[in-house]
Parts: sequence; structure tokens; C-alpha cells
Amino acid sequence: MNTTPHPNPSHASGSGREVTRHRFPVGAVLADRLDDAAVADAAVRLATARGVPLLLIAVLPPSPSGHTASRPDSAAARAVLGRALPRLARAGIAHHPAAFHRPTGRARGRLHAAKALLDSAAAHGCSRLVVSRSGPAELDAHTVMEAAALRGTPFVHAAPPVPWVPLAAPHASR
Repeated sequence: MNTTPHPNPSHASGSGREVTRHRFPVGAVLADRLDDAAVADAAVRLATARGVPLLLIAVLPPSPSGHTASRPDSAAARAVLGRALPRLARAGIAHHPAAFHRPTGRARGRLHAAKALLDSAAAHGCSRLVVSRSGPAELDAHTVMEAAALRGTPFVHAAPPVPWVPLAAPHASR
């Protein structure tokens, strides 16, 4: 019987068999929308329950031809991620930024942007992805789920949209 500890700390033994604990991050797709708060909250709950870090994917407009893609620590990416950062600070969860530039044009079909997003998430090792139900166009939860079903991974969670609350009219003092 081999009693030397396993070199990978993510492996633990229990009840006579080796159990593998996956450390894949949970991805949160943030697109500088009001729904980013709900996406961040759902992603924090999933990541906390699994004890894994969070990958914050900033959805950015297509990069102009001839220009290099924005880095995850660029001002544009930080602006998109800014709405979620206070929630992560309160939760005390580790996170890593990533930038995703939407593909240019619609010539490749309706699922092209969603498949490109899934490829980006897979490149960062995400096994779960949290996406807003309401958008943005071609990157809403329904479209990303359909692309994930065709691709086979990752598992996509749909975050509910933020409920609309009408503005209250100020009452005149008497």
C-alpha cells in the first residue's frame, strides 16, 4: 500500500478510496449591465459552495481591426468588472479577471458569439458559468446554454434579471 502523500493537494483520501476535488473556477459573465449584480451574486454563491475562485469575464465590444485585444487589467475591463467587485470584497472570495471581445459581424450564425465565449471560459478552466437571462444579445443565458449543449461543456447557470422598480414620484410637502 502506498502511504506517501499525493503530490497534488487537491486529492484527498476518504473511506479507502481516492476522491478527487476539482478546483476549477466558476465563471461570471459581466457585460456592464444592471444584471451584473445578480450574475455576481449567483456566481459568488456557487464558488463559495464549491470552495473555488471566481473568474470574472468582462464582455467588451469587438476590438477594431488591427488592434490587439484588451488585457484583463485594462481600464475597459476594470470598468465592466467594477459593479461586481464590492460584492466579491464582502464575500472575501478570490477572483481573477478575464476579457472577452465580442466577435465582429453576424455572418457566422446566431451561436457564434456564445461559442466563442464558451471557448474563452474553457481556456481558463471554468466548469460552470453564470450568465444573465436577459442579455446582452447573443450572449444571454438561453443562447449560451444552447451553445454549451452543442459543445458539451461547461454547465451554464442563468441569473435572473434585476426586477424593474418604478421611480417614486416625490410627495409635495403640505
